[in-house]
Amino acid sequence: MLRAEQTPIPENPVAPVVNAFETPFVGPLIGVVLIIVIAVVVRFLMQFIIRRVVDKIVNGVKKRQNVEDTQAIASSPLAAVRVVQRTRTLGSVLSNIVTVVIAVIAILLVLTTVNPDVLGSLALLTAALGAGLGFGAQNIIKDVLNGLFMVVEDQLGVGDIIDTGFATGVVEAVGIRVTQIRDVNGTLWFVRNGEILRVGNMSQGWARVIIDLPVPYTSNVDLVQENLLATATELATSSEWRSRVLEKPEIWGIESISAEALVIRLVMKTRASAQYDVARELRLRLKRGLDFLGVTLPPLNRVVMDGLNRKDGPQPESSKRTRPADDTTPSDRK
Repeated sequence: MLRAEQTPIPENPVAPVVNAFETPFVGPLIGVVLIIVIAVVVRFLMQFIIRRVVDKIVNGVKKRQNVEDTQAIASSPLAAVRVVQRTRTLGSVLSNIVTVVIAVIAILLVLTTVNPDVLGSLALLTAALGAGLGFGAQNIIKDVLNGLFMVVEDQLGVGDIIDTGFATGVVEAVGIRVTQIRDVNGTLWFVRNGEILRVGNMSQGWARVIIDLPVPYTSNVDLVQENLLATATELATSSEWRSRVLEKPEIWGIESISAEALVIRLVMKTRASAQYDVARELRLRLKRGLDFLGVTLPPLNRVVMDGLNRKDGPQPESSKRTRPADDTTPSDRK
């Protein structure tokens, strides 16, 4: 019986490539790459969703308040301002949280892909992680929790002017661990959330301009107060400033009396974001009003300097005690 000749089967040209993927090194490498790519895509999608939600809320507030610029919302009701600031702050915090969570999950998956026995030693890993959190990461946990509570309780928001004790300025970003504050000099402060024990927020609600104006002791108090109130009222009712002033200005009367001057207090309730601008303009107008009356402010600096130099020289006449010519007590007169 004749045997049929067997024709040789040609080798698959892609077989070496397939076999290469089955090697112990290339397989885990592909898994690691896939995990990284998926993590980047998920982070991008989550960041996109957060930005869309934040922009939708902010644009909705702008539309309801009929403004185009975010800064113009400052002249709108307080609720609209806080919605915008709180939304942006929460968006910043959520973005940071998403980044951290995705990074941690991706790292754990990569470790599991490289070495599947990692899951078997999960108890040891948990114990080590707990010890690390207990001894070395207390401050980090404190920063994260304090930052979340500050945002949820609306203690501060992006764009607020705050005083934390460490720094005073405008909040530029609120992270899960640090808050970035830009002071008036342009310095950017990174303040740990766990170190913030108090927050003085100067952007919530309203602010009050308080001006203590010293005038000579011999001045006509009624005339000066009438002029100050008229000047402040003119500012409050002007077309340029009336949107920043919430209530009519008030004269609270004489704050203090000394041998050199009478101190008259003038107050004006303004929007929180316009306090300093209104105060500067009001001081300028008050100065012009006093010049019109011919009232000259007393030289308080000279009095202070004389008081500092009392040990080196004679006391000023204004600080000496005057006693009656008859320096006798009632018992002596008897």
